[in-house]
Amino acid sequence: MAASWKGSISFGLVNIPVELHAAVSHERPHFRLLHAKDQSPVNYERVCQREGKPVAWEDLVKGYEYAKGKFVTLSKDDFKTAAVEKTKTLDILDFVDATAVDDRYFDTPYYAVPGKGGARGYAVLREAIRASGRIGVGKVVLRETQHLAALSVVDDALVVTMMRFADELVDVDRYTFPPAREVRPKELQMAKTLVESLSDEWKPEKYTDDYRANLMRIIKAKMKGKEAKIVAEEEPHDAKVVDLMERLRSSLEGRSAGKSVRTSGKRKKSRAAA
Repeated sequence: MAASWKGSISFGLVNIPVELHAAVSHERPHFRLLHAKDQSPVNYERVCQREGKPVAWEDLVKGYEYAKGKFVTLSKDDFKTAAVEKTKTLDILDFVDATAVDDRYFDTPYYAVPGKGGARGYAVLREAIRASGRIGVGKVVLRETQHLAALSVVDDALVVTMMRFADELVDVDRYTFPPAREVRPKELQMAKTLVESLSDEWKPEKYTDDYRANLMRIIKAKMKGKEAKIVAEEEPHDAKVVDLMERLRSSLEGRSAGKSVRTSGKRKKSRAAA
């Protein structure tokens, strides 16, 4: 897979050559719009709203709408003037406590793969970060745009995660949330018990994309001229207003029953094995 970016990680006076490779993949099926009549793909045209005619690529400019229907146009030189220096360096500015960074800041992760001659420095930086319990925070230019970025360790890899700047986050004070004083002690205790009963080790492989799997089943069936039979599991919805305590109690009872079924199943298997 081709690298998304090639450059170096810089901290202090040390530079380590690296390549950034995507750390996530997009596996959901991609669709194209078709003409229902003959199933031919539909092309998009750039049409001028005033003239109602298509516009060629060479006749397009970028504009900023500062008021309804009013624009300021920018040329390529304007963008060059505004652009920061296009260095091929991820400059680490600080090392901060990993637990202090709000999850909302993190966006897209990349694996930083060591470049030629950078293996030793890479390993040294990785182990230093691992031992510190911190993450590096710096800036990098990726695809003509400057990003805030975090440098962390996952197993034997350095991971560069693109971050959002502070002014990109919506202020939480914009919304109203219920205060803690509205929580009743008995409800809280039952909720804690329910959370504890649902506690487990983090095993990412156990969580699967059912929607994608069903879509692929439908697609494969249609390719064979068949129809996939997928039965939706409907949860019962009670029309009457139910007390929160009752919901919590029912959830705990259902959780306990589920555990009993699994436990008895394990015992039967154990006897059979014996």
